[in-house]
Amino acid sequence: MPELGSDADDDEALRYAIALSLQDQDQASPAGKAPPTTTPAREDSHRPEASLGLLSLDRRKMEEERLARLAKKRPRSPSDGDEEDDVVEVPPPRKKQVPPPAPSKAIPPDTAVPYPNGVIKRTWVRGYPRTGDDIKIEEVLQKEKLMLAILSSFQWDEEWMISKLDMTRTKLVLAAFAADDRQKEAMRANVPPSIKFCFPQMHGPGSMHSKLQVLKYPDYLRVVVPTGNLVPYDWGETGVMENMVFLIDLPRLDEPADHKPTMFTLELERFLRAMGIEDRMVDSLSNYDFSRSSNLGFVHSRPGGHMDESLKRVGYCGLGATVAALGLATTEPIEVDVVCASLGSIKGELVEAMYNACQGDAGMKEYHARTSRKPSDKRSKPSQLLKDRFRIYFPTNQTVSESRGGRAAAGTICVQARWWHSPDFPRELVRDCVNTRQGLLMHSKVIFVRRTKLSEEGLGASDPNARAGWAYVGSANFSESAWGRLVKDRSSGKAKMSCRNWECGVVVPLGMASKEGDATTDLRDLRAFDGTVPVPMQAPGRAYGPNDEPWFYSGT
Repeated sequence: MPELGSDADDDEALRYAIALSLQDQDQASPAGKAPPTTTPAREDSHRPEASLGLLSLDRRKMEEERLARLAKKRPRSPSDGDEEDDVVEVPPPRKKQVPPPAPSKAIPPDTAVPYPNGVIKRTWVRGYPRTGDDIKIEEVLQKEKLMLAILSSFQWDEEWMISKLDMTRTKLVLAAFAADDRQKEAMRANVPPSIKFCFPQMHGPGSMHSKLQVLKYPDYLRVVVPTGNLVPYDWGETGVMENMVFLIDLPRLDEPADHKPTMFTLELERFLRAMGIEDRMVDSLSNYDFSRSSNLGFVHSRPGGHMDESLKRVGYCGLGATVAALGLATTEPIEVDVVCASLGSIKGELVEAMYNACQGDAGMKEYHARTSRKPSDKRSKPSQLLKDRFRIYFPTNQTVSESRGGRAAAGTICVQARWWHSPDFPRELVRDCVNTRQGLLMHSKVIFVRRTKLSEEGLGASDPNARAGWAYVGSANFSESAWGRLVKDRSSGKAKMSCRNWECGVVVPLGMASKEGDATTDLRDLRAFDGTVPVPMQAPGRAYGPNDEPWFYSGT
């Protein structure tokens, strides 16, 4: 788990200390929950020193030093209206090594490019039957022919990760968080020449939260955007947690001059360069055919303030601009279902901005409405339209307690009680998040968006190519730290998108409208996504009752 920034707030420090202490405690699952192979227990205290430097540092000492520095600082006051609202993931208790999963079937030699059009799958989970829409980490990495891997993650289990790779064959570039130059040098000193680090700049408090894999094989390049980290419980090996994965395979070009960049390519390159990946590695993307990514969007957030044209490339502004560029924008009402593992200190303004972005607005609609209102006209609650059409899925305490792994398995699912009980928190939009695989918790971050009826815009029979909707799959939870907030820059007076986290995700359009021309097709039913995106939760989801509370990780 990465160290927090030196000016993280007291609450982040508290949650981080809780995570550290949990790593040293025995916490068995409730009886009858998970099979023996998934029972959480303390790891062997005599495990060998980690090889990459991600886990081998004296983290307790570094945390003590960080807290001492924090005590000398004044509390951070909100700047430009941007509040301290990030929810930092914390790992569940360490677990004993579980038996390796059954060997994956090798890809047949005649299937050179397995996923040329892109695909979204759920992670395989131990104890659940295999389906056509799940995938194992071994099937993602394909270590028997992997030459180069660029990997980013928020949490790492390096010994487990290395066990999934052939280090005699594969070179690694790891995009990871480091608190300072001392930590960077300590991490670099612990790795062989085949492993390199890049350390994305944080520009203040926040998280290196993106999960991205760029995998090079002899004949193609694979781009992977998972919702999970590089740890075994996020890839189903402990049998209690599920994630989702986007993959696309790009064939190698005979002539790099034939490369035609798409919007997906350009934004992926922009994100890799911003993280600090070497230019020559980013430039090598032009050796691959990205033509089949032309209908996809790569959406990302980067820490810092972004103005002018760069404003439209990050956070919810980037999401809206991408939706519009893909021809998915609409002024008609839409249905939005958001699945997330963490909730920040959200208010109606963020919900409104996200809804507008899902319609294709690049952020300015909510910004102009907010900045033109008088203080006395401040909106704290979502509008009736949002109450009717915007749903946020987050598990209740009961759902977590009754899950296969129980409460000990939910360390990366969190919302703070003080935020939830705030009068501005849009509790009326939240639904219980119950998996369609019984008893399984979710760490997925997915947004499902669709038009209610194609006939609302005269589409369907008259336009068989009409886009009915789309989905986002990526790393971003529902918080301002992940999606950002538009504020007014104090020096220039311009609009500025302020983000704290590194995040990335993919926008995937729903299949074309029915060629039979059913102009009255009702798309409120999420089964419209069958064949495009697996729907992991029971929908529309049960609204929270008067006695329901969400799962509070800290128990407060």
